[in-house]
Amino acid sequence: MSFAWRLRKKILKRWARTAFFPGFRTTLLRLCGFSIGNDVYIADDLLIVEELAERGNLIIGDRASIAPRVTLVTSSHPNHSRIRGFAPVAQGPIIIEADAWLGAGCVILPGVRIGRGAVVGANSVVASDVPPLHIVAGLPARIVRELTPGAEWQ
Repeated sequence: MSFAWRLRKKILKRWARTAFFPGFRTTLLRLCGFSIGNDVYIADDLLIVEELAERGNLIIGDRASIAPRVTLVTSSHPNHSRIRGFAPVAQGPIIIEADAWLGAGCVILPGVRIGRGAVVGANSVVASDVPPLHIVAGLPARIVRELTPGAEWQ
């Protein structure tokens, strides 16, 4: 990827974190190349940790709700540290399916899929997939219970 693309993405992500209107946040993040569905709510201070050259590493489904100070990590490595050659490197896309709700301050690690209608509790760290219609919470996040939808749920 070109330097210009990476710079543009860095600037747009920075603006999106503090944009006054939530709808403007989603527009800025779409301009970064992220796939974001319709009627998505993204609160203040969303942090997306990634390699700037990556594309297609974040997909957010329709009507998903992301509370303040959520961190989405699609790539993590020790940078210039001498342990880089043997330390585990984590990288993978994050998929947040439709109608999911991420609680304030939660952290989603690389390669995780949040199922449709799933709920992630505040300040949880999610290291593995969350099944649809389940609530997870804790450090690391564990299933707390399953949601039972009404007849209108499709």
